[in-house]
Amino acid sequence: MLTKRIIPCLDIKNGRTVKGINFVGLRDAGDPVELAERYSKDGADELVFLDITATKERRKTLVEMVEKVARKINIPFTVGGGISSVEDVNVLLRAGADKVSINSSAVKNPKLINDLANKFGSQCVVLAVDAKLINNEWKVFLVGGRVETELNLFDWVKEGIERGVGEILFTSMNNDGTKNGFANNALKRLSEEVNVPIIASGGAGTIQHFIDTFKEGKSDAALAASVFHFKEIEIVDLKNKLKDQGIKVRL
Repeated sequence: MLTKRIIPCLDIKNGRTVKGINFVGLRDAGDPVELAERYSKDGADELVFLDITATKERRKTLVEMVEKVARKINIPFTVGGGISSVEDVNVLLRAGADKVSINSSAVKNPKLINDLANKFGSQCVVLAVDAKLINNEWKVFLVGGRVETELNLFDWVKEGIERGVGEILFTSMNNDGTKNGFANNALKRLSEEVNVPIIASGGAGTIQHFIDTFKEGKSDAALAASVFHFKEIEIVDLKNKLKDQGIKVRL
């Protein structure tokens, strides 16, 4: 059985790490380079860096910041925000990213997924999906959760995988920042219906929530932000508790 991964997420705005609730009400959470270095030393399995306003502001991800973070860590590093071309990915990989996360640009131009997977390999391409449960249907949202689409979460994920993505990062907008737990019913269905790793995002508040998403949600990895940024949960404590529950993790 593969080990379950713990992934801190750095949401970046104006060069700072920020965190909100349900995608709004952002507050400062610290310097991204310092946080990245801390997580690498504390035993995180991977790191995700999302320039959360790049698409809205129509600009590219902060390449200089990516370079600074990459120099400080020795764990796999996924970068997203404003990526819309093969050249964008070339630049980020040269700056030190290991994988890229695409979201709005993939919905607007699904062929981008094929192009990136063909050029860099599926293992390099993460499809980030922000979705909200509305009238019992999970609808996909774009531009940092600002724009609703007609896309269904499960249909879009399956299309993304057919086009070549190697991993799904699913954020429940209903759960995001609430610290009430992950959207395990949707995660379980995703895990059962597709054959690529599923990263749970949105809702982590306690160690039990991580246990639940691995056991009930069948998630392959769990991503969180504020509980790590503000040291409400220490990664080493989390991993020890997961191990005690029979969940395989890298210590």
